[in-house]
Formats: sequence, C-alpha cells, structure tokens
Amino acid sequence: MQDVPRIRAARWTDKGPVAALIADAINSSTLAEWLVPDPRQRRRILADVLEIWVEHAMFYGDIHITDDLSATTVGFHRYRAIPPPANYPDRLTDAAGPHAHRFDTLDQILTGQRPTEPHYHLAFLAVAARAQGTMRGSAILNHHRNRLDHIDPPSWTATTSESQHLYTRYGYISRPAITLPDGPTICPMRRNPDRPVDAWPATKAHSSLSTHATTTSNPRQEGGRSDRGSSDPTGTATPAAAPKLLPM
Repeated sequence: MQDVPRIRAARWTDKGPVAALIADAINSSTLAEWLVPDPRQRRRILADVLEIWVEHAMFYGDIHITDDLSATTVGFHRYRAIPPPANYPDRLTDAAGPHAHRFDTLDQILTGQRPTEPHYHLAFLAVAARAQGTMRGSAILNHHRNRLDHIDPPSWTATTSESQHLYTRYGYISRPAITLPDGPTICPMRRNPDRPVDAWPATKAHSSLSTHATTTSNPRQEGGRSDRGSSDPTGTATPAAAPKLLPM
C-alpha cells in the first residue's frame, strides 16, 4: 500500500491549486452539471468561484492538504457569525457570469439548513483522480476527525448520496435530504464530538445570510495575508472519490 504524504495546513500560495483540486474533483458530478450546464465552461467557472471560498477559509476557517496536493479539506469555524467574502456579489458575477444565480440558490438553500448552534462546517473534501484508491480520502478524514475531537465542536457538512457512506464511517449522521430546484439531491450530515455528550440539537432553519453561525477570524494561515475575507462557499464539501457539494 502506498504511504500517504504528510498532511499540513495550506499556505497562501496553495489557494489556486486547492481550488483547482476541488474543481477537478466535482467537475463531473450532478451538482456541478446543475451549477454550470455548459461542460466547456464548467471547470473554469467552478475553479474561479471556488478560489473565492478557499481564500475565505484562509481567514475564517482552515484548509489542510497533503504535501503532494492530492487531497484537501476546507472548513469554516462557525462558532459565531462571519461576514461573506469581500465584494462577493461582484466577484461571483465576474467568476460565474450567467450561472451566478445557481450558486446563489445553492447558498440560500444550504444557509437555511445549516445549524444555528456554534459548529465546524466541513465545506469541502476532495481527492485527486490520480490518488483514488491510495487511502488519501480516509487519511485526511481521519486527520479532520482527530482535530475536531481535540476541540469538541459538533460539525456539519453536505454531500451527495454517493458520498454518505464515507462520512458515516467517520461519525457523521444523515439529516433530511434536500432536492435542488430541477436538480440533484443534497444530503446534509452532522457529527457530534466523539465523547459522551447529549445529542446535538437538530438543525434549525434560518433564512438570512447575516445569521450564518460561524467562526473567529483567522487572518493568516502559514503565510496568508490579512484582508476582509469570506464567509463560506454556497454549497458543501466536495470529495473527488464521492463528489461532495460546493460550500457557497
């Protein structure tokens, strides 16, 4: 079995490669097809939109990658409210053009399903196609779980039905599924800390972006620069082995 490379925190210079890794991982998923129906534009638009949210996570969450950039997790610290990405409407329009309304729809739907309690939001999990079957996905999820268990927050994610089994193995519990308008089904999942505690309350819907439950700001992550950042990608987490959603 091939050894898994070291897992480390992402640096500012990893922003583009991480976005590209996630875009490649979800490019052929039903969610990506719904967001950008045109296959000729899809991968470029996904990468451009994702880079906004990867940057955002560098200020309001965390990103972990393998040294060979074959697997990543991107998450947001939703322990208190965080702002949206700087100039997000204009940046989204520039990145997605006529498809921006689909990203907005996904964001609004997932915002309404996200817990209002302080929690960790696993927005993306991605594994490169070249690394499938090398245990990268399991290794980075183990890393993610161990980190969460040290700080004890509940966590939340959204994925596709094909990916649910992977998260179930790491303690995530399925919540009621969501079907996008004329689109695929999204599967929210949550995880309680791995210790004897009362069950985490069920998700409470909320409608306003300003009520996003989130994190303390983290302006630097191994060489990152300070800026007014992001909030959280519209969709959900995004693995390659089992496509996850966008975090918009």
